[in-house]
Amino acid sequence: MATGGVLGTSCLSTFVVNANTSAVSILLPSIGVDLDASLDLLQWAVTGYLLVGAATIITSGAMGDVFGRRRVFVAALALFAASCVLIALAPTGGVVVAGRIVQGAAGAAILASGLSLLSVATTGPGQMRAVALWGAASAAGAAAGPVVGGVLNEVAGWQGLFWINAAIGAACIPWVLATVSESRDPTRPRTIDLAGTVLVAAVLAPFVFAVTKGSSWGWASPATLACLAVSILAAVGFVLVERRVAAPLVDLALLRNPLLVGSTLAILIGAGAIAGVSFLISLYFQDPATFGMTSLQAGLATLPVAVVVVLVAPAVTPLANKFGARPVIVVGFVLLTVGFVLLALVQSSWSYLTFLPALFAIAVGLGLSNGPSSSIATAAVDDDQVGAASGISNMARYVGGAVMTAVVAGIYASVSADQVDGGGASADALASGLSRASIALAIFCVLGVPLARRVARRRRPRAVDLAAAAAATSYTLPVAPPP
Repeated sequence: MATGGVLGTSCLSTFVVNANTSAVSILLPSIGVDLDASLDLLQWAVTGYLLVGAATIITSGAMGDVFGRRRVFVAALALFAASCVLIALAPTGGVVVAGRIVQGAAGAAILASGLSLLSVATTGPGQMRAVALWGAASAAGAAAGPVVGGVLNEVAGWQGLFWINAAIGAACIPWVLATVSESRDPTRPRTIDLAGTVLVAAVLAPFVFAVTKGSSWGWASPATLACLAVSILAAVGFVLVERRVAAPLVDLALLRNPLLVGSTLAILIGAGAIAGVSFLISLYFQDPATFGMTSLQAGLATLPVAVVVVLVAPAVTPLANKFGARPVIVVGFVLLTVGFVLLALVQSSWSYLTFLPALFAIAVGLGLSNGPSSSIATAAVDDDQVGAASGISNMARYVGGAVMTAVVAGIYASVSADQVDGGGASADALASGLSRASIALAIFCVLGVPLARRVARRRRPRAVDLAAAAAATSYTLPVAPPP
């Protein structure tokens, strides 16, 4: 199989998906003004996307193994392009959210099937180079998204990003069909765990509703308790289903591996932290009561932080190999916690430069904790379990991002609204909302410090472990090893 087509299409598509993901938070203020949509509604454009991604990332990889990876890749590209058109034409905020929910499934399938195709088409050192390029494209997309979104918003309105993404997604389809060969995994059971997929969504969606609406509904209200009850029942149902299906979404036996569980929780915390702070900063910087930045200015303001993450990533694996993964991850979570503590001191008088020390600490902390945790997640298992372990890590990234975005959005909105209702100035109220949300993120991240102290690599990293670290800046890791 020629590798040029699969390398080009997989790298381009992951760049676009990750740019789209990171750009949306920057565009939310413009979408809200244009469509007269509230923050309470539009945060689901981020949270809903991640929730669906969490539920479908493993399933889409399994569908590629059974029905054909190229077929799933093409279908995902078509669905992604269609969702972009739906969002660009959206007359209301609710339609934007619906489009983003569809896009969550499409984006997860593009990442999973594209990387699976790339893994199958390459071997040995060539595979490592290909995965490294894929990881670089992923990181570049995440870094460029806010700036690209800001530029397009200024030039063509917020719809411009989605129109261009739709065109790129559509253009990739004939390219894939002409240059990429089909592949399947003939050894895999032919069943797809759709029940597990539905139950994952049934666990997460009510839980997120409870944590976001609990303060307004009342934490002991029937609505909040009902949401939590549904999540608990769905979790029990998920365990029962996974014990019985031929090809489970999650191999429950792996959850008895403390090293895998610890590294997965570390991944969840890191993903939640960066998703939460990205959401908060984009809103705070663009609010007229604070900096009043345009979407382009806000995108440029976040660029130095994204560049730090990209620059730190290549140095992390050598550091982990020299000093061990444990101290590197511990330092990462300490820096994350320090960054959010600094951010919790925010005052309405702060300038942009005052934010930078906190944001740089968060960026370096994420870089130090993320790559080694991803590598350990695969190093903790045998070769034939790498795909399943990576799938668990995939889900953790989406879950962390979805839950923490919802939590900080709820805190930011409720604290700000309460202070304004009490007669406080808008700028002070927004600073208080950002401070309280940052405290929540600091508490979240400090949990990673004792967790990381229990994590240690038991053997030298294999090629697949280094590949996992290279792909750690994305929302996904290899879903399955080559057959």
